[in-house]
Amino acid sequence: MEALGLGLPPLNSLCSSSRRSYRIQECCKLSPRAYGLDLLESSRIKGAPSSRTRPYSFSIRMQAVGEDFELRQMKDMAAAKKRWDAMMREGKVKILTPREAGYAVQLSNKTLLDVRPSSEHEKAWVKGSTWIPIFEVDNGFDIGIISRKITNFMMGGWWSGVPTLSYNVQFLPKVEEKFPKDADLIVACQKGLRSLAACELLYNAGYRNLFWVQGGLEAAEEEDLEREGPLPFRLAGIGGVSEFLGFTDQQRVAAAKEGWGYRLVFTARLVGVLLVADALFIGAQQVGHYLQDVRSH
Repeated sequence: MEALGLGLPPLNSLCSSSRRSYRIQECCKLSPRAYGLDLLESSRIKGAPSSRTRPYSFSIRMQAVGEDFELRQMKDMAAAKKRWDAMMREGKVKILTPREAGYAVQLSNKTLLDVRPSSEHEKAWVKGSTWIPIFEVDNGFDIGIISRKITNFMMGGWWSGVPTLSYNVQFLPKVEEKFPKDADLIVACQKGLRSLAACELLYNAGYRNLFWVQGGLEAAEEEDLEREGPLPFRLAGIGGVSEFLGFTDQQRVAAAKEGWGYRLVFTARLVGVLLVADALFIGAQQVGHYLQDVRSH
């Protein structure tokens, strides 16, 4: 942190040798889909069945496309992990825990570079941070994007709430506009994966004082970083049906701290969903009986 003008030990010394495994393995255990991340950013899903193939149902076609998409992403992730391992091993990017990042931001008045998409940033952010997303929520409506959205939804997006993301082509230009190449950049995302991709891009663009926040903002305790926004950092990356019902790991941890009052909210939601589903089922049966009576007359 001496490089940050604190008169304290250099940031490099905070990155102890005991953490040389970088926890990249932990970041890469999940599918890229868990982060809404397509490393190649293809605008088309390859391997879709031809119109001259046998007439499978739409759901089977989408499953085949989804499996091909998932396999391709896993291969991309394996290749990226090798590059990131080498990047850390060679000291091109240094590692900070969320607490160490908090010290660097608060004591040196340095800016943390938040590369999360707007869907996560709007829920919680570090006070004084600079927000430049490397991937952003894709709101386009061309055929390729719609195909990706359908695939993402069917492969679990409805449950996790992870949106379809696309690479932000303005990421590097905006960073270069705000920061000189010799600036100390503390790069963070939600879980630590997209920030690794950002560090790789920044290093290749000429930045040499890069620090990666290990585990992302989700790994931060409330006292580690000065937070702004309506939600804790841990809850900024969840969504979908799992969030609504309180079935995420982050919400279970919160429930253990908050007690029964917190749990009752989600229990009531679950009961409500079951009642609505039951009412819809009974309603569908009544409509079916009514249509049968109409046909019989």
